[in-house]
Amino acid sequence: MSTTDVSDDYLHLSFTLDEGTARRASIGLIVLATDNTIEYEWRKWLALEGVALYESRVASPAQITPETLVEMEGRIGPGTEVIRPGQRLDVVAFGCTSASMVLGEETVFARIREVRPGVACTTPITAARAGMEALGTRKIALLTPYVRRINDAMRAYLQARGLEVVRMGSFEHSDDNEVARIDAESIRRAILTLGERADVEAVFVSCTSLRIADTVTEIEAELGKPVTSSNHAMAWHALRLAGVADALPEFGRLFTV
Repeated sequence: MSTTDVSDDYLHLSFTLDEGTARRASIGLIVLATDNTIEYEWRKWLALEGVALYESRVASPAQITPETLVEMEGRIGPGTEVIRPGQRLDVVAFGCTSASMVLGEETVFARIREVRPGVACTTPITAARAGMEALGTRKIALLTPYVRRINDAMRAYLQARGLEVVRMGSFEHSDDNEVARIDAESIRRAILTLGERADVEAVFVSCTSLRIADTVTEIEAELGKPVTSSNHAMAWHALRLAGVADALPEFGRLFTV
């Protein structure tokens, strides 16, 4: 009867390290607890070899009002802190358009950089403005789901930062969970209606809950003008800030610049 040396039962193995999943880019995303859309869309647009997406969620109410949005400020730092702690992050993106407007982009960036000093940051508004500049467009139509108080503030905020909102439309619905269920045809119809006027150069769909990932190229072809959204613009901007410059026309015009 043979016996086995106990040293053969457990092997201490050698290994080598590579650059991991984030060889080209390490991107952090702060998602609102009520958001049903952004992760679905970003997984499509950031599915590039060597690009890694890391997410955290922060508490948020389903009802979106200026008052509830102000409460987001204290959650941005803790939300950043739990994304890949101690490891490289090239970009941190904050996934709320209306909160970025109510708080101000620089306030959002300050809260992120308290945890991640010097990191590149973006928000949906930051990205939309950068995207419109990259596309060479300034006169936009703005589509939102927000209540009127937020809409008026959003228009004023964008116009104060160089975009001319020549037309605007809203679904005027404050429940974030239900906004995420507004169907593709409703969004398509709204974009085409707002974008048809000759003085509109591009359409911005504001809100991370509204979905265009599966339809943006078809809508652009039908409209004949660039279309972007909060999620779309911010995914593009996060990639560009991280140094990923791939041209991806299958994701729409913005992803070619």
